[in-house]
Amino acid sequence: MLIGEVARRSGVSARMLRHYESLGLVRPSDRTDAGYREYSSADIERIFHIESLRSLGLSLHEVKRALDDPGFAPSELVEDLTRRTLQRIAAETELLARLQRIEAAEPTGWEEVLQVVALLQALDSESAGKRQRAALTAVDEAPVPVATLVESVLGESDPNVAGALRWALAQSGDRALALLAKGLRSPDAEVRERAVQSIAEFPDGTATALLQGALAHQDVAVRRRAAPVLAGRGVTEAVPTLVDMVVDGANDVDAADALSTLAHGAAGADRIAAALVDRLARTRTDQAGRRRLTQALADVPGATAARALAELAQDADRAVALTAAYVLELRDGR
Repeated sequence: MLIGEVARRSGVSARMLRHYESLGLVRPSDRTDAGYREYSSADIERIFHIESLRSLGLSLHEVKRALDDPGFAPSELVEDLTRRTLQRIAAETELLARLQRIEAAEPTGWEEVLQVVALLQALDSESAGKRQRAALTAVDEAPVPVATLVESVLGESDPNVAGALRWALAQSGDRALALLAKGLRSPDAEVRERAVQSIAEFPDGTATALLQGALAHQDVAVRRRAAPVLAGRGVTEAVPTLVDMVVDGANDVDAADALSTLAHGAAGADRIAAALVDRLARTRTDQAGRRRLTQALADVPGATAARALAELAQDADRAVALTAAYVLELRDGR
């Protein structure tokens, strides 16, 4: 079969077939009387083998080695090809994400494109200082997409940078809340906690509703991040979580302060005192927990708290009794 016919049937151009010949990849088995290349069935089969290996990403040098070396082990080469392909996919994916971020910023000219690129690079910097400055300038200097800020805050471990990113997000309005809500469903515990912290920066009803939903989250850290914020907004559903925090000694001082805030507000002192007294009755064997509950009663006004403290002043646990007696003296003094 002459070279033109081989090119038509194989889809490999005559020019490429000549290139293969120059590299020693495939040589026509014969020549016609007129000196034209003539390919045998074995030659054509080798061409198809070459094209198959090239489709896997092998270089022509690797193809020749694979076909000509009897001791060639394909597994090592396939493993290397897999690694290189994954690297290429990762690089292309990163480029696509960067382009999508720039597109989402809707730049009107090259100057804005360059501003967005500079900010994106700063947000990806290894320097915490650069990331923080980028977060603080993201609101005014360039329209960084909300999705980019959310991605950054959910992946940020430095507390100062995270604080700046949360502030920047809070300026963006409700657009970020849907993305942050997805963060609450992340399999990564740190991402979930960062998401609830970020939602807490938003003062409106949508954020409050998300935080109320977080009280039922299976992750106790998420519940405990949401509860004190909700207490500051007068949401009484936070009370059980706050009481649990006091008992367990998990940020118990802030939890007690939050209960005091609710006691002086919409929830009412008697309701908060009743919740603490009920837990005291169910926490008889946890001495440290009972002491913290007694201390939490100190900042709850009203008759219910006073009666509970009077009883606790006679408690068998001397530390509880002394704490209750001291608090009662302070209350009487007031």
